[in-house]
Amino acid sequence: EVQLLESGGGLVQPGGSLRLSCAASGFRFSNYHIAWVRQTPGKGLEWVSSISSYGYYKWYADSVKGRFTISRDNAKNMVYLQLNSLKTEDTAKYYCAKGQGQFDEYDYRGQGTQVTVSS
Repeated sequence: EVQLLESGGGLVQPGGSLRLSCAASGFRFSNYHIAWVRQTPGKGLEWVSSISSYGYYKWYADSVKGRFTISRDNAKNMVYLQLNSLKTEDTAKYYCAKGQGQFDEYDYRGQGTQVTVSS
């Protein structure tokens, strides 16, 4: 059974930082790219970033490029998303997702972790 468990969310002031973690299990982790997506109330899911199976390639949405950094540790089945220079518009529930197809496509995602950026 595919399982993805996100952690690390919280309340942070604008300009602050957070590091999100995602623990994966139930599939051959190093065979798949992993994506982060986010959702705000009333909006659909927005793709944020993806990392290739061995971490050689990374992709970012224009809205987060230069502020967020994705990484992975295949020995630990973990993916991370470092969020820097946070803005109020980054407030959302963040999900990690098991990749399928193109770099921004996926088939399973976790339960999410809430990130709230507010002064």
